[in-house]
Amino acid sequence: MTDAKSEQARQLLAVYDDQLRGTSESADVPTSMDGPVIRVEYPNRGFVSYRSLEGLDGAEVDALIARQRDYFAAMGQSVEWKLRGHDLPADLQERLRAAGFEPEEQETVLVAESADIVERLRGRTSVDGITIGLVNDRADFERIAAMESTVWNDDWSWLTDDLVRRHATGLTDIYVAEADGEVVSAAWAVYKKGTEFTGLWGGSTLAEWRGKGIYKALVAVRAARAVELGYKYLHVDASDDSSPILQRLGFLAVTTTTPYVYTP
Repeated sequence: MTDAKSEQARQLLAVYDDQLRGTSESADVPTSMDGPVIRVEYPNRGFVSYRSLEGLDGAEVDALIARQRDYFAAMGQSVEWKLRGHDLPADLQERLRAAGFEPEEQETVLVAESADIVERLRGRTSVDGITIGLVNDRADFERIAAMESTVWNDDWSWLTDDLVRRHATGLTDIYVAEADGEVVSAAWAVYKKGTEFTGLWGGSTLAEWRGKGIYKALVAVRAARAVELGYKYLHVDASDDSSPILQRLGFLAVTTTTPYVYTP
């Protein structure tokens, strides 16, 4: 990465930390505070968010971690502590492990300016033989869940209710890519109320339809919509598969994120 890009990445990380950590991660979900952290009470799993643990010594950090674990364990729930790669203290991951939290797959946090991505993907919003459009009813969400189940060879039926909930907030646009009436890919854009960010989620594509430009088209469509709605930035928690694609499109890697999960 060049010096100019490194500086741009640092600036984007500062905006990301300022706008997307803390209360913005818990919009429309019951929460409670414990010092610097926000406990987010999703229906089936807890989530811990914060901007900084600055000012806490090691013993205080350990006690804070234990309280979150015990709070959700008392309700019979697992809890996710979302660790970013630049979080302090530097040994926070070891402290989480010591408290019984286990790491899941690490992802790369990517950020870009929406208008820049629109320009880079100009003319790439469509693919021959594919229809891309918004969907808004449960039957379509069930079709998306079925497609995801095929992609991942697992039961993703839970996604139907998740998409229903997201759509009901009025802050999520859900897109499908169809070939002859079959859902071959799907993705959604989550508009972060009170911030300048749109989060890009989904993008899974049936194996036989990969490499045809569908993923890029879904990025382009969502970026254009973000610009239309006045959201300056896009962000993605990207897998190892999608990160290189998105970086070639102009997204910059600003940090990593690893879910640390405690299961009682």
